[in-house]
Amino acid sequence: MPRYPEIVRTRAALGEAVARWRGSGETHALVPTMGALHDGHLGLVRLARQHCPRVAVSIFVNPTQFSPTEDLSRYPRDEAGDLAKLATVDCDLVWAPDPAEMYPPGFATRIVPEGAALGLEADFRPHFFSGVATVCCKLFTQVGPKVAIFGEKDFQQLCVVRQMVRDIDLPLTIIGAPTLREPDGLAMSSRNRYLTPGERRIAPLLHSLLTRAAEAIQDGNAIADECRKGIAELNRGGFKTDYVSARDAETLTPATAGRPMRILAAAWLGKTRLIDNLPIPPR
Repeated sequence: MPRYPEIVRTRAALGEAVARWRGSGETHALVPTMGALHDGHLGLVRLARQHCPRVAVSIFVNPTQFSPTEDLSRYPRDEAGDLAKLATVDCDLVWAPDPAEMYPPGFATRIVPEGAALGLEADFRPHFFSGVATVCCKLFTQVGPKVAIFGEKDFQQLCVVRQMVRDIDLPLTIIGAPTLREPDGLAMSSRNRYLTPGERRIAPLLHSLLTRAAEAIQDGNAIADECRKGIAELNRGGFKTDYVSARDAETLTPATAGRPMRILAAAWLGKTRLIDNLPIPPR
């Protein structure tokens, strides 16, 4: 029979739950999410369970990572459905604070990351990584996990969070989980529900294009040429492309020969913005 997770909405209740685990000598992992959970999120919970006997999932639609031009109210929310899904993967606790609990009156401090946070997504969403870094830092200090699990689909976000944890000496380990995909290659995402049937048929082109470009770069083709060709192919296929770019897999600085690389892309399909990436091992 599925076991529903305990849900807590205040820092006091969260502290009591975590204290019980620590009192029993149990470590715990955190899976940060904004809800609207799908099988990709559930895979993160399963991975978290491999690292710790207790697993907490945060469900918080973070307002500080939305710009004034982005519709915060449009972001999908389905708490009841999320809890039912988490019951199938033996999640112990859901941390689901209200915005006023996370950002109380007088809140005035933000983290402004650089390094891996520069370029790519930041060129199109300059507010985004400050919001992500700030809320993740708060989640880590509130929940106090041994490890936190992030999906590699949001690869730049993963790099930014790792850098933040390293730079300010937070006592946890960040673990990246490989992207889970639909049978046709499309990366699982909460955004996919916004695609029309016609757009959904086109969407796998993003993954197939990245696969071909990664293979061509691995074979020694010029990085800049393959990225330009990728943008052109996506645009011909019906996308409006923000970027296709190959970067150093650790620092996200421009890629150099002999180092692991990552090819990343973001593109609009109708009103839905899709992102994806693939590794390019060193030759």
